[in-house]
Amino acid sequence: MSKLRLFEKYLTLEIFSAMALGIFVGYSFPSFSKFLSSLSIGTTSLPIALGLILMMYPPLAKVKYEKIGSVLFNKKILLFSMFQNWIFGPFLMFFLAALLLRDYPEYAMGVIMVGLARCIAMVIVWNDLARGDRELAVGLVALNAIFQILTYSFYIYIFLNVIPSKLEIFRSVYIDISIYEVAKTVFIFLGIPFIAGFLTRKILRSKKGDFWYENEFSRRISIITPVALLYTIFIMFSLKGGNIVELPYHVFRIAVPLTAYFFIMWFITYFVATNIIRTDHEKATALAFSAASNDFELAIAVAIGMFGINSMQAFATVIGPLLEVPILLSLVNVSMFLQNRRVIAV
Repeated sequence: MSKLRLFEKYLTLEIFSAMALGIFVGYSFPSFSKFLSSLSIGTTSLPIALGLILMMYPPLAKVKYEKIGSVLFNKKILLFSMFQNWIFGPFLMFFLAALLLRDYPEYAMGVIMVGLARCIAMVIVWNDLARGDRELAVGLVALNAIFQILTYSFYIYIFLNVIPSKLEIFRSVYIDISIYEVAKTVFIFLGIPFIAGFLTRKILRSKKGDFWYENEFSRRISIITPVALLYTIFIMFSLKGGNIVELPYHVFRIAVPLTAYFFIMWFITYFVATNIIRTDHEKATALAFSAASNDFELAIAVAIGMFGINSMQAFATVIGPLLEVPILLSLVNVSMFLQNRRVIAV
């Protein structure tokens, strides 16, 4: 068994170990958390940005970009993905937050912000681990990135101000989000690794050939993703370890709508993709992870910029990735189980 396969075999245990270590360090050594928080440019955390960029690079360097165009010509898949990501998903998260966090409007706002930030990064990692259709996943991520830039500030205003005010479910707030800030965040967490991966594939394939690139280089860089994932998880949990230990009830309240959201989005999307659209398992997996994942970095950055780093809204957005990691990792295992069942059935 190769070192990478051995590493991936125990990835679940390694991730929970990184989470536990991060909480311990964040709670026991608050000065370390303050130091990490100081390593920021504006609202962008440099340690987290480093981890996410490294984590994204290998999957994006493996993408067969020459095939993406043909993948995106499937109108049924595209329309279904857009509906799940930009209509059903935001309204589902709004409904869950309004229903379950009505007595904590600030937490509800943070949870809604997570739901509005469609995934443009981690979905590629989860899809890659679950062996979904990589070209489709990257194509959907590219579309979500464009929609993110064009619509996120508008969605924030509608879902945090207009709709709550009309329904009188919690107080409205004044919203002022710069399109530039959203675009900058999208570029940092997706654009940089995308450019690096695209150029790596284009240059090395032309110099070394397809066989060497696919069988040697791609295999060697694969270890970077799980290592960077563990590093990123440790950093995130270190930053908020003290809050998680000191406010367990609040963490639980925030966790309930988020957990329901992740599972509902994944299973509904996978079921519709395989049973109604009649697509294959690999494409259904890419669709499901695209719909169930969220761009937590964007939500955190905007929440901090709007309400401050110590706000309840920002705290709620931080709980998102802490839950998303173990939940979507479990869904990776569900996807692989469903794939094995399909293979046996055939």
